[in-house]
Amino acid sequence: MAAPIEQQEMLIVTGMSGAGRSTVGNALEDLGWYVVDNLPPQMLRPLVELAQLSGGALPRVAAVVDVRGGKLFSDAQEAIESLRDTIMLRVLFLEATDSVLVRRFEQVRRPHPLQGDGTTLDGIAAERARMAEIRASSDLIIDTSDLNIHQLATTINEKFSAENAAGLRVIVESFGYKYGLPADADLVADCRFLPNPFWVPELKALDGQADAVRDYVLSQTGASEFITDYAKAMEPVFAGYQRENKRHATIAIGCTGGKHRSVAIAEELATLLRGLPGVAVSVKHRDLGRE
Repeated sequence: MAAPIEQQEMLIVTGMSGAGRSTVGNALEDLGWYVVDNLPPQMLRPLVELAQLSGGALPRVAAVVDVRGGKLFSDAQEAIESLRDTIMLRVLFLEATDSVLVRRFEQVRRPHPLQGDGTTLDGIAAERARMAEIRASSDLIIDTSDLNIHQLATTINEKFSAENAAGLRVIVESFGYKYGLPADADLVADCRFLPNPFWVPELKALDGQADAVRDYVLSQTGASEFITDYAKAMEPVFAGYQRENKRHATIAIGCTGGKHRSVAIAEELATLLRGLPGVAVSVKHRDLGRE
């Protein structure tokens, strides 16, 4: 038996048409998996070999394999089993009741891929027969009958996120109001209530990353309270974002020119936010360097 390739992980996503494969693929991508949709089973091994040649760039690969492959799908079970001894492989099978699947196909107004000249139920029955062997050997079966797309994404997040991986990635972005609001901001805070270092001759040419400017801004009345209280207010917001499967958020901190106050406040706020669970924080200074 060949030894498993260290750290190389593959997830095969398969199951019934209409059971949520697209939702699962999107959720896995949000978790950092490299996802290939509608992959012919014969391409599984080449995909693994490509991932192994990536130098660790693709440690977690997911392939959606299903009956859309037509005759090619007949080799799926054999292709999957041939990989089990060489890599860390799991098979996720998505299931749903006939009545739920019929309703979903009616909602999207698309035919079942196997129904041909028959009914949707005919297609579902044919697919169940064709998928029986893979279903029996799957590592995990999820019945999505009672799950909406958000609940299914949450389930995938719980089962397939990397240990200690951040559930939410936050960008704290400083900006200058005179250049306009950041178009991608989810939350905006205004720190123009603080005195502007621009009017202090020895600080005018510096920016908020300089110790002298930082100390000046943070020493002003209300600055520390603003940062502390804002970070505290973000705790339930970030927790709610993660429950609702929102994976990215931008907090924009503005001052007049985006050079002094907003830069210093953004850096300090980011430091506090990094202490929140399940959150990865980075800082961006949009207007730093503008005249």
